[in-house]
Order: sequence, then C-alpha cells, then structure tokens
Amino acid sequence: MLDQSVQFLTPEESADVDKALLTSPEKFLTRLTISTSKLLQAIASDLESSVEDLTPQQIIAWFEADSKRKQAEGVNASVLKWDAANLDDLTAG
Repeated sequence: MLDQSVQFLTPEESADVDKALLTSPEKFLTRLTISTSKLLQAIASDLESSVEDLTPQQIIAWFEADSKRKQAEGVNASVLKWDAANLDDLTAG
C-alpha cells in the first residue's frame, strides 16, 4: 500500500521555483510538473510498475480507487488529501 505521508511539493522545492527566473504561469506549471512527477512515481510504486509503463487506464483506475477509499474511510485514508465536498461548488451552475 502507498505511503500516506507522501508530500508532492516540499516547501524547499516551492521556494526554489519562486527563485527561478520564470513568469507566474511558468512557475505554476513547474510546480504542477514536479508534483505530477512525484504522484506518478507513487502510483507506479503502488501498482508495482514503472512510470513509463503506466497507461491512462491504470492512472484513472488508481484515482478512482483513491476516491473510493476517501469516501469509504475518510480523507485521511486516501493519498490525495483534498476534501471532495468542496469541489461541488465548481460544478454547480
């Protein structure tokens, strides 16, 4: 099972991005890329695969499983710690 304490962007990494000579959109994309790289490594490890061998279907299934774990056992049981209830506002309208 996956390490629940995974941190996808450390304060130090974020500070390094802040120091980079990049525009705000480029800094955002850099942070997203660093975080995504770590998340893909965690998913691959959880699925006993390499990042290179992950398929879109495996990634989707992993996200579904993490979401189900969050719904069944609470946010602390999931890897991704955001509260999905707060996302309802984004889809209303």
